Amino acid sequence: MPEPGRDGPVIAERPAPGAPRSYEFPAVTDRRLPNGLSILIVDLPGRPLVSASMVLVGGAVGEPAALGGAAVLAARALTEGTERFDAIALVEASERLGASLHAEAGWDALTVGVDVPSDRLSPALELVAEVLLRPTFPETEVERLRDERLNDLLQAQADPRRRVEEAFVGTIYASESPYHRPSGGTRETVEGLTSAHLRGVYEHMRHPLRATLIVGGDLGGQDVVGLAERLFGTWDGSGASGAAVASIDDTGTSVGRLVRVVHRPGSVQTEIRVGHRGLPRRTPDFHAVSVMGAILGGLFNSRLNMKLREEKGYTYGAGAGFDMRRGAGPFSARAAVNTDVTVPAVIDMLAELTRIRQTPVAQSELVAARDFLIGVFPLRFETAGAVVGALGSLAVHGLGVEELVAYRTNIENVDAAAVAAAAQAHLHVDDASIVLVGDVDAFGPKLEAAGLGPIVIERGEVVGVPGPIAEAPGPLDEDAETGPTAGAEEPEIPVGAEEPAPDDSIAAVPDV
Repeated sequence: MPEPGRDGPVIAERPAPGAPRSYEFPAVTDRRLPNGLSILIVDLPGRPLVSASMVLVGGAVGEPAALGGAAVLAARALTEGTERFDAIALVEASERLGASLHAEAGWDALTVGVDVPSDRLSPALELVAEVLLRPTFPETEVERLRDERLNDLLQAQADPRRRVEEAFVGTIYASESPYHRPSGGTRETVEGLTSAHLRGVYEHMRHPLRATLIVGGDLGGQDVVGLAERLFGTWDGSGASGAAVASIDDTGTSVGRLVRVVHRPGSVQTEIRVGHRGLPRRTPDFHAVSVMGAILGGLFNSRLNMKLREEKGYTYGAGAGFDMRRGAGPFSARAAVNTDVTVPAVIDMLAELTRIRQTPVAQSELVAARDFLIGVFPLRFETAGAVVGALGSLAVHGLGVEELVAYRTNIENVDAAAVAAAAQAHLHVDDASIVLVGDVDAFGPKLEAAGLGPIVIERGEVVGVPGPIAEAPGPLDEDAETGPTAGAEEPEIPVGAEEPAPDDSIAAVPDV
């Protein structure tokens, strides 16, 4: 067989991507029970593994500040014991069905879900009902989960990526906003959590008017509505404190440019975050923001990655994106770079944020971003679980299925003018905070000379949040005092489960 370049021809040009294939989002049946419970049903012939999820709007954003982390811990405790089953018996009951039962919470919602073969959907939903309606929050299990979270917070001190995420949100949000802290709570709040606290927070969320049951897969004519009526029809929410969802305090700080450094002596890399309070999911120009974010930092060939990785060789990957929640989540540009290039990397990041505001994007960039978003859209829905997850995200944000049906068309209609308008409206470079975790002794003099803004340095083993931000800025000061906090910001998947901080090699494009 001939070898290219020796016995055969060499292809001179890289193959171009093909045109996106047509795709239609599956039909969704929408029902509502008399008690207010919403039901979404998606019949997906040929997908025998059914996914069912009960989504409760609420999550960590609605818990009292003194009980930070209670919603996340309560979700984890749901499967540790009910009136019929202890934790082991519940696992055994689900395994006999070949089912995977799970519960999780994040900023915006708490979910109880199950994945199960289609012919065992009825008994699997009975387990969901047991977990949702009759949890016991055993004190011994709550203590174990609480200790696990405290150990996780302790381990986070050794993880620069988690430290920078915590410091970043603590910098860009006002102290009265829940977004000022991790969704899983801090050491100060988690230490005091009890079974009674978890039950109280959970009962506040558990109301049928806040809930949506979503079932997707090869349903084979099963009466999902009838099954839901049998299991959840008598749920009236009378034990809950109310169906209303409280407004979200997403107040950001307003001090202009601030540079905050968490000193990590001897570190060979610096974790960088540059950003500010961002946008809620229900923003009118969502699709333009999605395309703009992809061009700026959401694709491998995004502007940030091409500049910091490909051109400068500062990092394995750089990206940017909006973490869109029910409230205005953070916007951040991020990278991990060698310590000696910390300041040049920050300057280049700021330059790229400024450039996309001031210079129209090229047609090739626009087409590449739109084609990527349109092209990967169908790939996200190859399993029933992915379809159910997307519908759950819409339910959390109060959006209809038309958001998914029209997504590709709306992305295709984004032009360069819309991208420019989104960048100018939503990227606030002059007010962006710069948060660094690294060895300030190695780059501190260059940082001060760069004149990027007032600098706050925090030294010591514990990540601290400075006092009121308005009082913190000042000259480079090695003796700046800090207040103790622990943990790290943990961005979540759309419906609510916690997951690790995003990989800096590529930034997530806003979810639909």
